[in-house]
Amino acid sequence: MSNLKEICAGLPLDPLPPNCGRDPAVPHAPLRTPNLSPEQERLALRNSLRYFPPSLHAILAPEFAQELRQYGHIYMYRFCPTYRMRAHPIAEYPCRTRQAASIMLMIMNNLDPAVAQFPQELVTYGGNGQVFSNWAQFRLVMHYLSLMTEEQTLVMYSGHPLGLFPSLPSSPRCVITNGMVIPNYSSRDEYEKMFALGVTMYGQMTAGSYCYIGPQGIVHGTMLTLLNAGRRYLGTDDLRGRVFVTSGLGGMSGAQAKAAVITGCVGVIAEVDETPLKKRHEQGWLMEITSDIAHCIQRIREAKASKMALSLGYHGNIVDLWERLWQEYEQTGELLVDLGSDQTSLHNPFSGGYYPAALSLRQAQQLMNTDPTRFRAAVHQSLKRQVSAINRLSQAGMFFWDYGNAFLLEAQRAGADVGATTGGATEFRYPSYVQHIMGDIFSLGFGPFRWVCTSCDPADLQETDDIASAVLDDISATVTERVRQQYRDNIRWIREAGKHKMVVGSQARILYSDQRGRVAIAMAINEAIASGRVSAPVVISRDHHDVSGTDSPFRETSNVYDGSAFCADMAVQNFTGDAFRGATWVSLHNGGGVGWGEVMNGGFGLLLDGTEEAGKRARLMLNWDVSNGVARRCWSGNSNAYETIQRTMEDQSQLRVTMPFPVQDELILDRALQG
Repeated sequence: MSNLKEICAGLPLDPLPPNCGRDPAVPHAPLRTPNLSPEQERLALRNSLRYFPPSLHAILAPEFAQELRQYGHIYMYRFCPTYRMRAHPIAEYPCRTRQAASIMLMIMNNLDPAVAQFPQELVTYGGNGQVFSNWAQFRLVMHYLSLMTEEQTLVMYSGHPLGLFPSLPSSPRCVITNGMVIPNYSSRDEYEKMFALGVTMYGQMTAGSYCYIGPQGIVHGTMLTLLNAGRRYLGTDDLRGRVFVTSGLGGMSGAQAKAAVITGCVGVIAEVDETPLKKRHEQGWLMEITSDIAHCIQRIREAKASKMALSLGYHGNIVDLWERLWQEYEQTGELLVDLGSDQTSLHNPFSGGYYPAALSLRQAQQLMNTDPTRFRAAVHQSLKRQVSAINRLSQAGMFFWDYGNAFLLEAQRAGADVGATTGGATEFRYPSYVQHIMGDIFSLGFGPFRWVCTSCDPADLQETDDIASAVLDDISATVTERVRQQYRDNIRWIREAGKHKMVVGSQARILYSDQRGRVAIAMAINEAIASGRVSAPVVISRDHHDVSGTDSPFRETSNVYDGSAFCADMAVQNFTGDAFRGATWVSLHNGGGVGWGEVMNGGFGLLLDGTEEAGKRARLMLNWDVSNGVARRCWSGNSNAYETIQRTMEDQSQLRVTMPFPVQDELILDRALQG
């Protein structure tokens, strides 16, 4: 408790804590190269000192200047707490309201070294998904939350706590925006400068909204993607003996190994950095590791022949693995891979998100810092090699898809052969996984619903698992077969999740559910809290990667074909609507998933505490949170969304959605345009 009290006391200024610098025992973010002018360096330093009284500037200015020049950003390592960050039971937080305590729990979980990718740089996942920009912001936020009443709202400007402002008990306790940059200035180069200046921040999706629950979230999404990829491309959901090749074992991509085993296939994941590779192996998420490519090929053959579920980590560059798989096919005629994708952080290709072939990790990091132009060229050359091998294997019968990490977008910018013969700006040679696999699921209203047990008690998680399973089982008997398939997948998941040791950090769970399921689960959990079956409040949230949360033309809205794929009304309306319908906190981000300037996304957190008021908020907000996106997808012409919103209007008398009239005779358009 004393540690929490110290953290919530605000900035420790008298005396200052010792400056211990970077901890060599934890992984660290790649060095940033913002290329600031001398005037901009001066401004960055001036901005960082705003958090401290002038009497401390002479002490802090030199070390902040050193951080800026050495690491490309001022993280304020001196103010990083010295004890291990983790989510504490909600009752331990020194707060005036449990709503504030729930936010504190979620923040600390995001920064738990077992969860966070680069904890001392406040990066949760994706290489640059910040929770805050520096440690002074963390300290101030925790202080404000400890003081907050239910008539105040904490306002967050890209990591900076603007302050506590008077509001209503029905208002969100925290409103977060990250990266809200004027569109004409929302470029990568401008971002690097603005982040170094300390004036904006890349919050990814659930890092800067305090809702990340560890890699479990994407394990489930990847499992569903693999199952539905098998159904679409291979004509089966029995993936035994099928081989899935991909790359990345970081904060998000690290889930691929576990998902492959759950579906029963052979998952082969390349990773250049030994640290996350070992981390996933030690966590039990990755079954085997090899740096010998010949041994890797041998294990693929053995597992494929025996139909053994296997997750195999290849310590090496994915380009070398793709080229070796093509070489094996040329020499033997045996196609060793059935399904392929990529989950390197290509939203951040030139700052550590992608390491080019022909260079070791150390060589690549050195080149990235000493000669960014040559490093960029090496990345482009590597992407062209990777695509060339993928193209040849695809022609031989492998099915490849883009996993929404900007792989095809960056490959196209590199000059690789990924162009589509027909289609618009969002079309490539290979589909986005949203276009072919998950888009129809979103249009049915299904997406990543989550909850966190604030007691930190595994028994509460088991109870909520049982509740969710029973709710979904009950609903599945009353829906269409297409919807029932999604329920079956998620009932299978929720019944198996506990066996696979998914929890990293907080006691959390995720499943994909539609509007009806989300509301029913939330109400059942709220009732269980009221009756004491669940011992403490539960936070519900979701990934921003959802039905309504994200406007992303190369991912979440890549199957929107009415010309609105580059419009962001849905995400902004989602954020706004959640705020006045009862969310405990809301967030709106530029960037996330496919990168800065490519996407807008919004999210929420809502505390269920067993009260009637919490149930009312959950029902009102969750219905909007899904129907907003289904209605937009319906208007764009999606038939699944059309049917889904029609059924929802039948169930909800107050819902009235503008429905589209499709053009049934294309010749009418031809005749009109020929004039």
